[in-house]
Amino acid sequence: MQEIFEEIIDYLKGIWLKRRYIIIATWIICPIGWYFVASMPNVYESEARVYVDTQSLLRPLLKGLTVETNPDTQIRLMVKTLLSRPNLERISRMTDLDVQASNSEEYEAIIKRLKDNIKISGMGRENIYTLSIEDRDPEMAKNIVRSALTVFIENTLGETRSDSDSAQKFLNTQIKEYENRLSASEARLTSFKQKYSGILLNEYGGYYNKLNTNKELLKATELDILENKTRLDSAKKQLSQSIAADDKGNNKIKSASSIQTTYDDRITELEVQLDTLNLRYTNKHPDVVEVTRNLTHLNKLRSEEIEKYLAQNNENTGSLQHLSANPVIQGVQIQVNQLENLIASLNVRADDYRQRIIELENRVHTLPEIEAELVALNRGYEITKKKYEELLSRKETAQLAQQADETTDKIQFRVIDPPRKATKPSGPKRFILFGVVTILGFGVGIGLSLLMSQLNPVAISTAQLSKITGVPIFGVISANENLGLHKWQQKKTFIFIGSNAILLGLLVLFISYFLFPDLIQAPLKRIF
Repeated sequence: MQEIFEEIIDYLKGIWLKRRYIIIATWIICPIGWYFVASMPNVYESEARVYVDTQSLLRPLLKGLTVETNPDTQIRLMVKTLLSRPNLERISRMTDLDVQASNSEEYEAIIKRLKDNIKISGMGRENIYTLSIEDRDPEMAKNIVRSALTVFIENTLGETRSDSDSAQKFLNTQIKEYENRLSASEARLTSFKQKYSGILLNEYGGYYNKLNTNKELLKATELDILENKTRLDSAKKQLSQSIAADDKGNNKIKSASSIQTTYDDRITELEVQLDTLNLRYTNKHPDVVEVTRNLTHLNKLRSEEIEKYLAQNNENTGSLQHLSANPVIQGVQIQVNQLENLIASLNVRADDYRQRIIELENRVHTLPEIEAELVALNRGYEITKKKYEELLSRKETAQLAQQADETTDKIQFRVIDPPRKATKPSGPKRFILFGVVTILGFGVGIGLSLLMSQLNPVAISTAQLSKITGVPIFGVISANENLGLHKWQQKKTFIFIGSNAILLGLLVLFISYFLFPDLIQAPLKRIF
């Protein structure tokens, strides 16, 4: 440790011996640096503070009714894009800086200077933002900050309205498109139904469902026919037995109007069904055509049965008179006639069901394809209709949100500190720069002295000389005063101190010039 300390002492002594380089470096660097700092133009700072209020009263009231946007995210986006090229160009036009540019290079320099000098900072959750800039002209600095503040506010408010307008335009375009698609889908569906109006199945089910239904109805009808044939055989047997048991009967059917057929109830039922179908469909509808055909057929059978009955009544007057004498036989005869008529009606119904089944089975390769195409058309129509209704609902929501934005702004700006014209310069930091130049001058001088002491070393002590030469030192002879070495060293010391004192005085003059502008600058400006 002692050796390191002694080595440091030797370095300091070497620097002291070469102190003339400190004088040279300080006189070259310090005056030039101080003059450069003093000649730097003054800059003036202007700033403004604005508070952004995003807590609108409508936000909790309209929650769930309109599309909500995050105003804090929007504000942060506007802060990041404030220094974008379009905004900077707008600021330059608002402050007439673009007029000062005579060519594109100068204009680019102005835009770059605005981008580098305009500062915007926020204070976190408080939503207080500060806009500031430094410029040589205090009035221009104020105008730039005011223009930047205007652009910031207008862009934020305009962005919300622009988003609402864009949403409205998009929704209107989509609604118009889906409206056209819905009309086209309806036209295709209508044309398809008109094309296959005689083939399409009704609301009772699809192809296979209707085929199975008709088969089940046919089985039930055939079963009814068998049951009624059994009853008819039993009634005929009973009638023959009653005629044989009562040969002396003298009953007679009094008139043809007393004859009732089994077709009457069926005809009445079909007439009611035909009236119901006519209220819903036209005469060309398949169900109407089918019911009309069945009704015509039943009326024809009824007329034939009545004619047959009347003919038998005219040819067998005696027998009928014989039968009419016994009410029991007459009742059985009427039952036989009713059963025969009922069986005939059921056979007609069974034939009709068989014809339906044959027609459906013949269309086994056509109807399912038509039915599948109809299902696809209906599905496409329903999907388009659903989307169209959703777009209409979204449009109403967007209109409500736009009306809410027009009624009151979700984001409100309150300028806390408006931009002002600076009365005193804010820079450059000359006192700090003076100190930096001074330290730099002395630092270069000390470094140069150390370097020269190493390049051209001088033995300062006996230990250093013994270390350099490797020869032990046994004694030291002091310099004689007659040589004048002490006076010369004193003279160099006085020159070093005087040089530094002059530099210090010069530094004080530079500092005083800016520290007391009214006492020094004002008189000098009046003189020069």
